[in-house]
Amino acid sequence: MTTAAPDTIWFTRCPVPTATGVAADQGWLTEEFAPDGIGVRSLQDATADVSADHHFTHELTGLFREGGNVPALWARSRGEATRLIGLTWIEERQVILVRGGSGLQSPEQLKGLRLAVPRHRLAIDFWRAMALQGFRGALSLAGLDLGDADPVDVEATPGGGQWEAELAALARGEVDAVYVKGALAVEAALRHSAEVAVDLDAVPDRRARINNGTPRPITVHQRLLDERPDLVTRFLAVLLRAADWAADHPADVTRILGAETGAGSAGVAGAYHSGASLHFDLSAERLELLAEQERFLRGHGFLESAVDVTTWADHTPLANARSHGESHA
Repeated sequence: MTTAAPDTIWFTRCPVPTATGVAADQGWLTEEFAPDGIGVRSLQDATADVSADHHFTHELTGLFREGGNVPALWARSRGEATRLIGLTWIEERQVILVRGGSGLQSPEQLKGLRLAVPRHRLAIDFWRAMALQGFRGALSLAGLDLGDADPVDVEATPGGGQWEAELAALARGEVDAVYVKGALAVEAALRHSAEVAVDLDAVPDRRARINNGTPRPITVHQRLLDERPDLVTRFLAVLLRAADWAADHPADVTRILGAETGAGSAGVAGAYHSGASLHFDLSAERLELLAEQERFLRGHGFLESAVDVTTWADHTPLANARSHGESHA
């Protein structure tokens, strides 16, 4: 017996390139479920009666989430019954910035330097995790690790922009290097006249770029998957359609990314490679990269318990979505 459909399907995504963001912009999610009388709402547009913290805790059972892996792994480690149903890998400009004219231009030169590590007052400080992992990736290129440098706490300014506290500390000479990623980071670096010392995007080995968004998970609550797997199949089928469409409409994707990230065209162009794929899978490679991230986060105290990435992943919804898309093509 099929459980009654929920009144509302929720979705949330980070301000980065996502198939969810494209599908929402095109109105395809609303279009897919309207005939069933099911509303589709973005958590980012929710009223005060629905907590925005669900983006991190995933306690909302009717929620699909496409976003950073730090909160997703954290929620799972706390016992939230989520399932991993897809992973993307989207390069989004990860670099180590230094003061202009410092002469720092290589991973080896990070040894002994003061590395800015932000501290935010959040249930899960994914910003801090990103900085530590970003510096780890850069140091690893020279056979070094975090113990070979001097991480320095930088208190984030409430309501301040992304990377602003760290880049301000860099400009004041309180730290020597800052990890940044994404479109807004491109613009922030220009404002602070910072220069790139290490370009992680230029490294062939993806493991140097493992971080909050690489790989980026798509998750759903186990309850929705148990009660209405057909809705999960259809939601993912829409995301597959959005990823296909994005590959053929780069100009439209740039526009959407500007709206999603809040960055200008220069920031978007500087952060994301033209034609970046929004396609997702659960390949062995991406699962292992996520497992490596899980080990790093657990080793640095960000997770309350271990997460077995292999058993967290459920391959059936994506397989069904692909079949669904082919039958409706």
